[in-house]
Amino acid sequence: MDSATDQAAVTLRAATDELRPAVERLAQLYRHDMSEFLGFLPGDDGSFTYRTLPLFFGEPGRRAYLLHHGATLAGFSLIRELPGGAHSIAAFFIVRALRRQDVGRRAALALLRSQPGPWGIAFQEANKGAARFWRQVATAAVGTAWVEEQRPVPPPAPAGLPPDTWILLDTRITELSGEPTATGT
Repeated sequence: MDSATDQAAVTLRAATDELRPAVERLAQLYRHDMSEFLGFLPGDDGSFTYRTLPLFFGEPGRRAYLLHHGATLAGFSLIRELPGGAHSIAAFFIVRALRRQDVGRRAALALLRSQPGPWGIAFQEANKGAARFWRQVATAAVGTAWVEEQRPVPPPAPAGLPPDTWILLDTRITELSGEPTATGT
């Protein structure tokens, strides 16, 4: 990428019902990526089932966002509230052409900034890229003021998966300065 493209703003856009088809298409790519770690298989029609996706378009405490790099659609994320008021990144996806170009980190920090307070981020240790990415994001967000814990993968994930690693942090601890902002929230 050239330097002008590298400096494009990274923004979040709340995914309304009108934008739902874009999230649904990107979610197929996400499920394909995660199939390596979570054992997802496509159905007879070639598509991956994502039973909880509709909940992010109407259930209180859940939100879907489209992530943009400049004018380019870069990915999506799903956010849900956890018991006790914390938020969790339930899904996070950046298209492969924009990975390792700081777009994902900037988008993740914008998500964390969009809801100041406690957050939980889960990933599989077998997904080495995600493990490295989320630890770097946590450090960028709050320095060393984050912890990890292991939790069983909840159903409907296939039985026998190793536990998820959860990063727990609170974005009220450190001001996230100079990072992208959320729009349309």
